[in-house]
Amino acid sequence: MDDDICPTETALDVIGGKWKGMILFYLNPDKKRFNELRRVLPGITQRMLTKQLRELEEDGLVHREVYPVVPPKVEYSLTDLGQALSPVLSSLKVWGEKYLECKKSK
Repeated sequence: MDDDICPTETALDVIGGKWKGMILFYLNPDKKRFNELRRVLPGITQRMLTKQLRELEEDGLVHREVYPVVPPKVEYSLTDLGQALSPVLSSLKVWGEKYLECKKSK
């Protein structure tokens, strides 16, 4: 491994941004269709969701399954590598809840 590469920076580059963490969170534990993800992510545009899903797929965290039916059916799920992030995302959720509670009490 290259000593100049920071693993934490790499992880944040892969899952960083406004939407990727939330997409990964909502894909755990069940696969979802595109419109199901749009429903649980109000505010994300169709274009942005498509872009983020493609990037997560390229990074090996999300699997895209296309079924040969009419109308087309596409489902997204976590790969094993994506599922390995589940404890991290759950911990972030717990931390976020504590943070919001602290902010409220100030």
